[in-house]
Amino acid sequence: MTEAYIYDHVRTPRGRGKKDGALHEVPSVRLAAKTLEALRDRNGLDTTQVDDIIMGCVDPVMDAGAVIPKAAAFEAGYSTKAPGMQISRFCASGLDAVNLAAGKIAAGADEIVIAGGVESMSRVGMGMSGGSWYMDPSVNFPSFFMPQGVSADLIATKYGFTRDDVDAYAVESQRRAAAAWEKGYFAKSVIPVKDQNGLTILDRDEHMRPGTDMQALASLNASFQMPGEMGGFEAVGIQAHPEIERINYVHHAGNSSGIVDGAGAVLIGSRAGGQTLGLKPRARIRAFANIGSEPALMLTGPVDVTEKLLKKTGMSISDIDLFELNEAFAAVVLRYCQAFDISHDRINVNGGAIAMGHPLGATGAMILGTVLDELERRDLGTALVTLCIGAGMGTATVIERV
Repeated sequence: MTEAYIYDHVRTPRGRGKKDGALHEVPSVRLAAKTLEALRDRNGLDTTQVDDIIMGCVDPVMDAGAVIPKAAAFEAGYSTKAPGMQISRFCASGLDAVNLAAGKIAAGADEIVIAGGVESMSRVGMGMSGGSWYMDPSVNFPSFFMPQGVSADLIATKYGFTRDDVDAYAVESQRRAAAAWEKGYFAKSVIPVKDQNGLTILDRDEHMRPGTDMQALASLNASFQMPGEMGGFEAVGIQAHPEIERINYVHHAGNSSGIVDGAGAVLIGSRAGGQTLGLKPRARIRAFANIGSEPALMLTGPVDVTEKLLKKTGMSISDIDLFELNEAFAAVVLRYCQAFDISHDRINVNGGAIAMGHPLGATGAMILGTVLDELERRDLGTALVTLCIGAGMGTATVIERV
């Protein structure tokens, strides 16, 4: 089968997902279009050669609806020959877009594909697209439905992570993100968002709080204790895991992923497709996998899908130089490190969504690009990218520099 290569990637800065956030006035289609414009201009891309544009968007309603990647292609001035497709696998949508593109290239269906994602969470609130998982008892009863934060607290309780553990992880995420920005590690790939007059609206991740310390986090109340205890979701978690007597509520806004706006895109192609366009590959997509995981814990899918992917490839944890796991909640990363005995200096080395935010449909593409840049900076070879997913799923991808 044809191998799929990564030729380039870009992302916007992440704007705070509130009405006073810098990107609130920028519709989703325009954020996505900015990434398409950047990939075209950076690579001298002949857009008549783009076989598909695949983008994740978790809540594709209102101005984020109607096949947003095709609309973004119009906005960016791409050839009308470039089609578009919108997908959702909740938080892994951006990475699944990359994997779907790689699969199409491997099958010989396409030669050049742009894949990524977008989410404007200040304009389209989380969960606005609705769905039976939230609302239909015939679905949410057997799935042990509960808010993700309660599941994160259930993970922390089951695997022994204290409030100090998750807070310390969050402080380090903030420190690493601030250091990465200070040292210019993101400068190669983050494109500024400008208005129609060419004036910069945002050129740096807006959600970060680099001065965060343990004392500041200690002053925050647990965010999910009320829905857990008063909303009855703690009882749901205990029903699924009767070994737990009560949930220890440790997560709050400071050690959970930030709600933000943003977009990311990755230029993927076959070797022949890249040669036609005069492009040099930076990495190949070696393998990818998806899996369903235990629905009450919900966010342990990265452990399960990593085991599946390593078995599929014949690789071991020691074969991976760097790991990038979306920081949906601190306990998600701590459990992953615990399960595979991974030292913290190999995972999320430039911080993550706790510091910089999690624009749901875009994050998977963003963190894949982040770890590729870091592989190049450190002159390392292989990375594994993975995300936890609502309803109990996991997605993972292994990339390898060429």
